[in-house]
Formats: sequence, structure tokens, C-alpha cells
Amino acid sequence: MYFCRLIPLLNCKLSTLITIGIIDKNNSWWSHVEMGPPDAILGVTEAFKRDQNPKKINLGVGAYRDDDGKPFVLPSVKKAEENLRVKNLDKEYSPISGSADFCKHAITLALGTDNEAITNGLNSTVQGISGTGSLTIGAHFLSKWFPGNKDIYLPTPSWGNHTPLFKLAGLNVKAYKYYNAKTCGLDFQGLLDDVAKIPEKSIILLHACAHNPTGVDPKPEQWAELSNLIRKKQLFPFFDMAYQGFASGDVMKDSLAVRMFIKEGHNIALAQSFAKNMGLYGERVGAFSLINSDKDEAARTMSQIKILVRPMYSNPPINGARIVSEILGNDELKNQWLVDVKGMADRIISVRSKLRENLKKNGSTRDWSHITDQIGMFCFTGLKAPEVERLTKEFSIYLTKDGRISMAGVTSKNVEYLAHGIHEVTK
Repeated sequence: MYFCRLIPLLNCKLSTLITIGIIDKNNSWWSHVEMGPPDAILGVTEAFKRDQNPKKINLGVGAYRDDDGKPFVLPSVKKAEENLRVKNLDKEYSPISGSADFCKHAITLALGTDNEAITNGLNSTVQGISGTGSLTIGAHFLSKWFPGNKDIYLPTPSWGNHTPLFKLAGLNVKAYKYYNAKTCGLDFQGLLDDVAKIPEKSIILLHACAHNPTGVDPKPEQWAELSNLIRKKQLFPFFDMAYQGFASGDVMKDSLAVRMFIKEGHNIALAQSFAKNMGLYGERVGAFSLINSDKDEAARTMSQIKILVRPMYSNPPINGARIVSEILGNDELKNQWLVDVKGMADRIISVRSKLRENLKKNGSTRDWSHITDQIGMFCFTGLKAPEVERLTKEFSIYLTKDGRISMAGVTSKNVEYLAHGIHEVTK
């Protein structure tokens, strides 16, 4: 009889049950939880999907696209996957620190085959869950073990995920000058002035190449000057290297700053990602490394990194690491990958030139040299929020409000339309 009375209630909407008092909203475990703000970049993509304009362009996406605007699987990755399929590999757990082969290949790619830090066993390297996971390992290690203060200084601006992940680890996030909005370039003097004021034994985050979101990198001589200042101030450098090879097409050139700092005596932290340069976005494969003073220190820091990783996610996924190891451990495949990654970088560099040329062709009198001076996937155009709004409303060109565009969304087919739209809202 009691069950029969419940049947009508089972067909009621939740709001009805709350109204008639069957469910008390005030006693819900999660009634206090607020709605979070939408992700700025995902919001751009959602708006783009709803737009019916056949000329619409999405410049918010943070993944490489080919010249038809399609996702691209590298030929070297396809070949590596074919090789792995015939090896009949198992699906056993990886060690806590990940694949030993992958870790060796990752740090060797970053520092070079004959780097003394590797030959002397000074690195403690673990596989991380792409760039974000590798940064998170480093953040938690520094939060627990860094002997100085718990302040980490980020460039202004920096990648949007840097601040929340470092805060989540318990570090105090602070900032130093980096981008000059007037020139759309590097505020190098402002950077030096701010770094000179950072208290000794603080942590400084550095983008190794293809600074995200601005695309603005220091020149080699500026890196050298910054290295000297950081050593003088006894700051600890934490490099985020998400674009090695993808920035210039040259893996050696893109890791110049990391290698320079180590050569000049810095013991650094390094986060690597293989999302961009191998197109392994969904495989989530990266690495975190510390460069230590001696082998004993490397062993001790490695032990503590593994202790941190164990309760986080126990051990990393195996498939992406196998793909990277197959490519970097096979001379033929590695050479193919170097061609692939240069091809991606060259396409980005090419559409930068085409965009600048077409802006000039449209009659724009603005100085757009920063488009080709900047490097990597992202470009800070210098567009103001009202100009961005017009670009979206009148031309169905979608980008973030700060004027950042993903050059991966620019193709030989849409670059003229993009240039026309930018000129119309800026003339």
C-alpha cells in the first residue's frame, strides 16, 4: 500500500518534489555550491559552433590544424603506432615514475645527447600527464621541499592554467613584467627591473619557447642576461617547455634557454609536453625533471617525487609514452618526426607572413610586424576588446577578448577574409 503511494512521486520532477517538501533543498549536501564561470576558450568554441555563417573562423582552438582546418595526425606517429601493434605488448601498469625509456628519451631531447647533466646522472626525470600534470608534479614538489620562500613569479601574462595549478599546490603566485602592449613585444627592461626586485630564494617560472599566450620570446642575448641576473639573485628557474620543435621547427633552437641555464650552472626544474610537437593531445604524455647537484641528490629527489606521484594518480598511462619512445628511439622515425614537426612550424610561420601581407594589401597603415616577430601557435594581435567584439559580430571570426588568436586556425583559404575583417575593425 505504501509503495503504491510512492509511484506518483517517482514521476514528479525534482523541482516539484522540492516544492511539496518531499526533498528539502536546504538539507542537500551541495546546495551551497556556486555555479562556476565558463571557460573563456571553450566559450569561444561553443559560440563558433552555433554560428551559421559559412565564412566563420575559430581562432580560439589550442591545437594544431592542417591547411584545411582539420586535426592532423603526424605520419611519424602513424608509423610508430603500426610498429607498436605488431609487438603484441601487454597492458600492465607502468612504474610510478613512468616508462624508463620514455624518461631517457624526453630529457635527452630537451638537453641534448652529450649534456653533462645526463651523462653524470644529475637528472631526476619522471613521466607526467602531459604539460599540466608535469607542472603539477613540480608545483607539489616545490611546495613541500623548496628551501626558500613559497613564492613563484609568473610572467604577465602567462598561460591561464599556471596560476590555478600553482595555487592548488600551496604556492604563492606573484608576477613580473613581460609583455609590452604598446609594441606587442617583449618589455625586456621592465622584466629585468622586476626580476631584480624579486626576493632571493624565490621561484621564477620561464616559458622556454613560444610563450603562451603572447608568442613573444627573449632573444638569445636577452636569455643570457636574464640567466646572469637570476643566478645573481639566487632564484630557482622552473622552465615550462610545451613547444620544443613546434616553435621554430628546430628542436635545438627551441631548447636553447634550457640548455644555456644548465651550462651556466643553474639547477633547474623542467616540465615537458608532447601534445603540440607530436600532436599527442589526448594521449596526455609529458615529463618532469629536476637537475640536481650530484647523483646522490638526484636519487633522493627522485624518491620524493615518486612519493608525491603515488597518491596523485599512482602511475602514468602507457600508450603515449610508448609512441614517443618508438619515435625517439628509432633513427628513421625520429628523422621523419623532425620533418613532420618542422612542417607544422613552417605552416604556422607561413600563415603569419600571409596575414601580415594581406593586412597591408587591404590598406592597413598599422604596424603589424609583431605578427611575424612573434612565434609559435599563439599571437597577441593587439586588438582591443571592442574590436574583437566587432570582429565576431560582423565577420563571425571568433577569438578571446584579449585579442589572442591561435595561428593554427588560420589557413591559406581564410587568411584573406581574416585580414579583411581585422582591417575593417581597426582602420
